[in-house]
Amino acid sequence: MSTFLTPTRREVLAVAAAAIVPSLMPERRATAREASSERVPTGPGSVVGAPHLPAGFTNTFASRYVDANGLRLHAVIGGKGRPLLLVHGWPQPWYQWRMVMPTLARNFEVIAVDQRGIGLSDKPQSGYDAGAQANDMVGLMEAFGHRRFAMVGFDTGMPIAYAPAADHPERLERLVVGEAITTGVTPSPPLLVPAPLNKRLWHLAFNRLDGSVNEALVRGREDIYFGAEYAGSAGTPLPDAVVRYYVERLASSRDALRGSFGSYRAIDDTIAQNEQRKKHRLTLPVLAVGGGKGLGEGAANTMRLVADNVESQIIPDSGHWVAEEAPEQLLAAITPFLAPYRDAAAH
Repeated sequence: MSTFLTPTRREVLAVAAAAIVPSLMPERRATAREASSERVPTGPGSVVGAPHLPAGFTNTFASRYVDANGLRLHAVIGGKGRPLLLVHGWPQPWYQWRMVMPTLARNFEVIAVDQRGIGLSDKPQSGYDAGAQANDMVGLMEAFGHRRFAMVGFDTGMPIAYAPAADHPERLERLVVGEAITTGVTPSPPLLVPAPLNKRLWHLAFNRLDGSVNEALVRGREDIYFGAEYAGSAGTPLPDAVVRYYVERLASSRDALRGSFGSYRAIDDTIAQNEQRKKHRLTLPVLAVGGGKGLGEGAANTMRLVADNVESQIIPDSGHWVAEEAPEQLLAAITPFLAPYRDAAAH
C-alpha cells in the first residue's frame, strides 16, 4: 500500500523558487569546457571504472565526454601546464597511457583520448580515415580551449598524429610517435614474409576484412584473438588482469568489436590522403620511439620520409606495448624532447 506525504509550506515554496529563479536570470551559454565538465562518464572504460591504476590517479585525472567533429569523444584529463594530447593504439583505449600520465601531469595538462570507435567514444559507421580522425583531435582540443598543443601517438595513433601535423601545421608544436608504420608513406611489406614477421603482421590484413568475416570469427573468441596479439607483440608480457580488462571491453558489445577494426578498414582512404600529405614535408620537431623488441627504427624511418627534424629513441628491452612495458624508459625519452615546449609557457 502506498503512503502519500503532504508537503509542507516551506517545501512547496522551495520547489516554486527553483522553477521561477532560472527564468529570471539572464541567459548564458556554457562554454565548451563547462559543458564537457557536466558530462562525466562512469563505469567500465572510464577512470572510475578502470582497474589497477597508479596510486593517486583518480585524484589527478577524470573522464569527460566532449562533442567534437560531429561525435562524442571520451577523454581523460588532468594535470597543469601546456596541453599534451595522447592518442592510443590498437587494440587499446586511453588506458594504455595510465603508467606515464601521472608523471606527465606534473608539467602538462594531459588529455588521453579514446579514438572514435574505441572505448567510450562514439562508434559511427564511417569516418575512420586519418583525415577525419585528425579533425576529431583538433575539435577535441578546441573544445578544451587549446588551439596549439603537442601530441603523442603510438601504433594506430601514429598515423592519426601525423595527419593533423600535416593538415593543421599551425596547431601542433611538437610530435612524438612510435611503434607503427604509416600507410601511404611507408613502403608496403610484401605479402609473403618470414614466419616470425608474419606472426606480427598478419592482423593488418585480417582487420581490414568485412565484418561478416573477421567480426564473425572473433566474436565470442575475443580472448583468443586479442590475447594472441597482446602476447605476440610483447617483449615483456602484460599482466593477465590488464589483458583481461582490454579483452572484456572489446567483447562488451558488437559496436565495440566493429569499431576496433575501423581504422584498418579505412586504410585505402588514408593511403590516398597520405600520398598528398607527403608532398609537403613536416618542419616541426618529431621524436620517433621504438621498442628494441618491437619495430625498432621503423617509426623513425617512416617519419624521415616526410619530416625534416626527426630524432629517434630505441628502448632496448621493450616490445610493442612501450608505455606499459617500459614506462620509465619512455618518460626518460620523451621528457627532454618536450622540455622546450613545456618551458615556452614561462616566456
